[in-house]
Amino acid sequence: MADVILVLNAGSSSIKFRAYDAGRQELPLVLRGVLDGLYTSPAFHAWDGKGAEIGNARWEGGEGFGHAEAVEFLARFLRDEEGGHTLVAVGHRVVHGGMRYAGPARVTPAVVAELTALRPLAPLHQPHNLKPIQILLERRPDLPQVACFDTAFHFTQAQHARAFALPAAITDRGVCRYGFHGLSYEYIASVLPRLDRRAAQGATVVAHLGNGSSLCAMTAGRSVASTMGFTAVDGLPMGTRSGSLDPGVILYLMDELGMDTRAVEDLIYRKSGLLGVSGISSDMRELLASDDPRARFAIQLYTYRIGRELGSLAAALEGLDALVFTAGIGENAAPIRQQVCERAAWLGVEIDGGRNAHGGPRISSEASGISVWVVPTDEELMIAKHTRAIAFGGDAPVRTQGDRP
Repeated sequence: MADVILVLNAGSSSIKFRAYDAGRQELPLVLRGVLDGLYTSPAFHAWDGKGAEIGNARWEGGEGFGHAEAVEFLARFLRDEEGGHTLVAVGHRVVHGGMRYAGPARVTPAVVAELTALRPLAPLHQPHNLKPIQILLERRPDLPQVACFDTAFHFTQAQHARAFALPAAITDRGVCRYGFHGLSYEYIASVLPRLDRRAAQGATVVAHLGNGSSLCAMTAGRSVASTMGFTAVDGLPMGTRSGSLDPGVILYLMDELGMDTRAVEDLIYRKSGLLGVSGISSDMRELLASDDPRARFAIQLYTYRIGRELGSLAAALEGLDALVFTAGIGENAAPIRQQVCERAAWLGVEIDGGRNAHGGPRISSEASGISVWVVPTDEELMIAKHTRAIAFGGDAPVRTQGDRP
């Protein structure tokens, strides 16, 4: 039995979770899992910290099994699994913190109200991120909860780097470049000193390449610029998201094709990117395995845009010391890393094919002017650390008799 910090990442039809041993300084993983298919065909899967399956369940006719039922089931599972774990705090991934939250925040009703008001800035993520928070706040108001924001890491960017060239009457309403994937970038910045002091202290671009993809330029571990902007659809092409578009394309879709705002939203968030270009899949593994010319073209477009944005961020940094690949594609797709590095040869990047094939951690040659790394990200551990620091001052929690989930 352990005192655990539970980390939740809630989407529209799923809750991914991890539980960490709060009583140990290094916060070892106790278990992880997912509840998905909410409101339709709910299913539960859980594994222990070593990867062994420890639980699974399915519910037929699950229309009434949503976020509230999932949170309640998960609390019972923690209490009953392996003799019972005591839930002492919960950390949540929240996509948007707006202009106010430059760091994690302990949840209160007032904080929830402020975060709810940010829904127009992240309509596809924010409402779902907040559901478990609201449920637990109602049912367990005594349980410490901490909201951790994907936007917070980028608050170190200069004002001119975040600004759009729009009238103040608009930008004063919070219309600016926020940047996302901040928890991933923060984690990479925290571990770089152990790998490469020059990368940690100098000018580094981190490529978070997954179903959602972005690049972040860092100086001494602090965000300087990023490819994502006002929303998480900006920047690079992604699994199903378009990435940057000329605003005139949106006007054309509305004026000439008769698409309303919801149809445009559906197109640029769910039907574009690798899926839209290839017409085959949003999964990079399937595209890399395909001989279809459309798959090859989608990959070419993806790596071209990464290379182009890498040059832009190198300019923002006024030089480049290191490049780091992370997230699902960045950590696992050696051919994508190869193509990106070949496009970046003009910056002084020279990749070592053998190192790249084995996944690093260093994949650049000894002669490369830029060090290149593959570093697995761990956003959930970052959330757990923030949660412990805010809920318990960074120390192990002090239990009282009767503390049960």
